Amino acid sequence: MNDQGRRSSGIEELRTRKAALEKGGDAKRVEKIHEAGRLTARERIRLFFDEGTFQETGVFVTHRTDDFGLKNRKPPGDGVVCGYGTVDGRHVYAFAQDFTVFGGTLSETNAQKICRLMDLAVENGAPVIGLNDSGGARIQEGVSSLGGYADIFLRNTMASGVVPQISAIMGPCAGGAVYSPAITDFVIMVDHTSHMFVTGPGVIKMVTGEDVTFEELGGAYTHNEKSGVAHLVAANDQECIVLLRRLLSFLPSNNVDDAPRRDTADPADRRDPELDTVVPSNPKEPYDILDVIHRVVDEGEFLEIHPHFAKNIVVGFARMAGRPVGVVANQPKVLAGVLDISTATKAARFVRFCDAFNIPLITFEDVPGFLPGTDQEHGGIIRHGAKLLFAYCEATVPKITVITRKAYGGAYDVMSSKHIRGDYNVAWPGAELAVMGAEGAVNILYRKEIQAADEKDRDALRQKYVEEYNAKFMNPYIAAGLGYLDDVIEPNETRPRIIRALESLQNKRQTLPRKKHGNIPL
Repeated sequence: MNDQGRRSSGIEELRTRKAALEKGGDAKRVEKIHEAGRLTARERIRLFFDEGTFQETGVFVTHRTDDFGLKNRKPPGDGVVCGYGTVDGRHVYAFAQDFTVFGGTLSETNAQKICRLMDLAVENGAPVIGLNDSGGARIQEGVSSLGGYADIFLRNTMASGVVPQISAIMGPCAGGAVYSPAITDFVIMVDHTSHMFVTGPGVIKMVTGEDVTFEELGGAYTHNEKSGVAHLVAANDQECIVLLRRLLSFLPSNNVDDAPRRDTADPADRRDPELDTVVPSNPKEPYDILDVIHRVVDEGEFLEIHPHFAKNIVVGFARMAGRPVGVVANQPKVLAGVLDISTATKAARFVRFCDAFNIPLITFEDVPGFLPGTDQEHGGIIRHGAKLLFAYCEATVPKITVITRKAYGGAYDVMSSKHIRGDYNVAWPGAELAVMGAEGAVNILYRKEIQAADEKDRDALRQKYVEEYNAKFMNPYIAAGLGYLDDVIEPNETRPRIIRALESLQNKRQTLPRKKHGNIPL
């Protein structure tokens, strides 16, 4: 065969191999995936990246195992699609486990492909996205497969705080495989088709005798509502990809780049008169803090993170004058916005992410304190509450706090107060800053006087003391007079005040004492 013939033959062979790659694994498995309303790994990759931009790496990698009938079963790619491309024009790396090839199980070479991709992401300062859909470790490879997981875990840890890492659970994810997503910054699960657990229902039944379904044990809503392992839930694969792209739009590519700014038609000086009446006159009456957030941020767009978990605090991403910001807010309509174990952990993790990637923090505060009770104390509310305190203290990004109604007790300190390096702290006129509410304070301060009074006069006396206490302590001007607040503002001017503060803080530089790292109370 002459040179021209060899070239033609080689091109034909390449095209044949590439066509086989596009088909994935067994055709019956592909059909089964489609019947379940799911997408294949390559379909997910094509949907995720901007059209025509995906560049695959490790295309023809195969496994090295010849035992257990695998000698003649060496499909190219080895069950994972890796590569890079653009998302909204920005450089991103991603891998997608292919369930049609060996059930997407992890092999030594499969893991090497993922590790090389993660190394490239860190070296080039770009986010890395994992589309997880795997039966776990490839049993035929034994400890080599387990070692592959450890190699990935190490890279997840080294990349943490350097480039954003997002995991989409789009199928099974069990055993040791769950720890890679757990280390990443955000986890999105697909309802009914994704599951995460360390030990499956069969093992649990054998060990404990407990009957539990896959969905109950590790389904999307189990981890979104109960465990807090997952941050977002999608109805199907397509919605999951849309969520991934939307989340990325708020994040910088790495820890030295700025988050992408977006043009907005929402005026920076816009005032919203509705904010003047959003807080009820009755201090015990609930309201939805999301009404405040949506009225303040650009065009009302807010991507809430962990919306189903620890609902008495709200965290998420928005934009102010086109600039991405992280929002943390007590939610008065759920347990009065009280801080507890779950809310402290949820918010602390979010604050630390924003700080790692230089995303300013906006805190809306309406908090009655920490949740009392033996369950909370025995569960470690002191330790868990300290996580949020530590996270805010350590954060060096611009921190702006708006007290909308009340800030009581130690929770006042924790929620980004001026004392823990808050940059711009303001309150609405009806805000109350105190150790506790007036009624509780009066029962302690004037207990003897009230008990000494005639029974018929006690209620009136107690009300008199409450009014005196309110007049003396329950207003924002005392804190403002001490310099703990920068201003008391009308609610309708909240948006322009925050935006002007952000502009003044855009070049903020604040350092921590020289150390290897702090020891956050885990």
